[in-house]
Amino acid sequence: MVMQQALVLERRNELSLRDIDLPDVTGPGMVKIAIDTVGICGSDVHYYTHGKIGSFIVEEPMVLGHEAAGTVVEIGAGVSHLKPGDRVCMEPGIPDPQSRASRLGLYNVDPAVTFWATPPVHGVLTPQVVHPAAYTFKLPDNVSFAEGAMIEPFAVGLQAAQKARIAPGDVAVVIGAGPIGIMTALAALAGGCSTVVIADMMAEKLEIAGRYAGIVPVNIKERPLQSVVDELTHQWGADVVFEASGSAGAWKTLLSLPRPGGAVIVVGMPVEPTLIDWATASTREIRFETIFRYAHQYPRAIQMIGAGKVDLKPLISETFDFSRSIEAFQRAAEGRPTDVKLQIKLR
Repeated sequence: MVMQQALVLERRNELSLRDIDLPDVTGPGMVKIAIDTVGICGSDVHYYTHGKIGSFIVEEPMVLGHEAAGTVVEIGAGVSHLKPGDRVCMEPGIPDPQSRASRLGLYNVDPAVTFWATPPVHGVLTPQVVHPAAYTFKLPDNVSFAEGAMIEPFAVGLQAAQKARIAPGDVAVVIGAGPIGIMTALAALAGGCSTVVIADMMAEKLEIAGRYAGIVPVNIKERPLQSVVDELTHQWGADVVFEASGSAGAWKTLLSLPRPGGAVIVVGMPVEPTLIDWATASTREIRFETIFRYAHQYPRAIQMIGAGKVDLKPLISETFDFSRSIEAFQRAAEGRPTDVKLQIKLR
């Protein structure tokens, strides 16, 4: 262990920039990384403002941050695919490689997974971290650290798009134009959708989403989503509907949107129970899929961004120096409608 300065969540609504003991030994199969850029995720903000997410409760001081990119400064024994100086991004969830879930390729749902900035595991808003090389990925030369730190949330969108089994030319609907909703829409387009309708009540978020070709923004305060879908599909319905808002209210009319035999992909996590019209789901043979984080998506995300298939740079609203980390989190907690992704730069 070594003392490092870090952004520490001391308790609910209390942050500090201070020294804290963190791991510093680069053992076999591990790499040490100098952190460059960290994105602020909604879960980071939720721990800051609420002190817990479900059964995960902040009971001890915890370093925040899990969307990160940096530079390898040291490698442990047995690491052959990385070297000092490599620019990398890191997958924050580490499973037990011997678990049944991992052997099935479903390591994201391994009950034993440890995930950065999830109590009691420290995050990465600190100058250096040690991480398994198997979950550390080299960035192409044309992918910036800022984009590298966006790989983590984009991987969620890719997981959703993969579960959707998109066919070329499909029409999709995304409910919720937050960071994950927009990234899901971009992943759906890259996966073959001809059009993605994205719905929300925040005009500012919709304006940002609408800058992308192929995305049709719909402000549901001004126009019924159903009418837009009907118009685009000639009353047939969308091939895929992604629920990314986490709103229980969205489920009241959601099943009227997919076509017969279409799919509903549950991306957002409602904070309260939802009612589902199973009779409609059955008579229309709606297929349901759920996602939890992602598995095996990082290489795919890196390749897509490196190839120019997806541009996430317009989603970065502002970047703060590490010394302004507390200010950055206070800004994120405001939930400004013009903000999509705030980042913190450590170097």
